[in-house]
Amino acid sequence: MIRTAILVDGGFYRKRAFSCWGEKTPQGRAEELIRYCTLHLKEKYHSENHHLYRIFYYDCPPVDKQIYHPLLKKSKDFGKSDTFKWVNDFHNELKKKRKVALRMGRLAGDTAHFALSEKVTKQIFNGKKRIEDIAEDDFALNIRQKGVDMKIGIDISSLAYKRLVEQVVLIAGDSDFVPVAKLARREGIDFILDPMWAPINPELFEHIDGLRSVRKPKE
Repeated sequence: MIRTAILVDGGFYRKRAFSCWGEKTPQGRAEELIRYCTLHLKEKYHSENHHLYRIFYYDCPPVDKQIYHPLLKKSKDFGKSDTFKWVNDFHNELKKKRKVALRMGRLAGDTAHFALSEKVTKQIFNGKKRIEDIAEDDFALNIRQKGVDMKIGIDISSLAYKRLVEQVVLIAGDSDFVPVAKLARREGIDFILDPMWAPINPELFEHIDGLRSVRKPKE
């Protein structure tokens, strides 16, 4: 029996799930997340039986501040937004799930601001879009997470050093995990990366034991 811990970068998962499967209720998205994670334990992917140690979910509470929008020339109150309520409800649904542990960081709200999206900025400098044509949706909220990557690193280190699992599956999409992946592999952990079909830097292959995005979970 192989003990498997599944770690989920929550911000990444929510964006990819919305892109792949569309909008869902907080309850529906939470149930989808559990089904998706448990697909990593199915025999199709393994020659041995795998046992779920725990699903660790890393995220931040939604922003609840008033943030100035330069085009509208007024502040938007995110504490009264539909997104604020949805994310809170989603987190509360996950708290009810068996063998799910939430690891919450925080948002750097003091530096949050609206900025033109990269796509629109390129269009302006390439002459494909005029300043006069900029719309509200051309701006994106720029806000940094704090503490999430650190919590992921601490948990993987603890799982490895204490020999709590034999395998770690990380659902994420960037390369910040490389140092802790190296540590886990040195301790004999089978380290699997699931980028949910998003492309990754080919150089990452030398730091993981496998790349696997599972199929869409059944409703």
